[in-house]
Amino acid sequence: MKNRMRLFIVGLVCCGVCFVSNKLIAQTPVQKLQRLSQVLNLSAQQKGEMLPILEQEGPKLEAIKNNPDLTPAQKAMQLRAIHQQTDPQVKTILSPQQYQEWKTIRQHEIEQAIQRKAEGPE
Repeated sequence: MKNRMRLFIVGLVCCGVCFVSNKLIAQTPVQKLQRLSQVLNLSAQQKGEMLPILEQEGPKLEAIKNNPDLTPAQKAMQLRAIHQQTDPQVKTILSPQQYQEWKTIRQHEIEQAIQRKAEGPE
């Protein structure tokens, strides 16, 4: 019974993360921080520490996502490389649970960006 309840809760969290992370793509750092704050329940201090990180990496991520010369695999590799540079900073700001949710959101962002670019302009 406990295992079913845990599985149910994990499923709900994953659905929520997927829904919210769709809205995190192609937003300004401030907008992205607001969404992350809702999902991760960030404190005021965490928000203040996260904003400069998001502002720094945002243009880099957008440049990769919008580069038509890169294949989806190349984009994924480059996005992950930027995330790996930023993650040590983020890990010191977030609680372990928040950090796990953060990683799930980031992975979903990569998948969504690749899928949107592969499908072409809407």
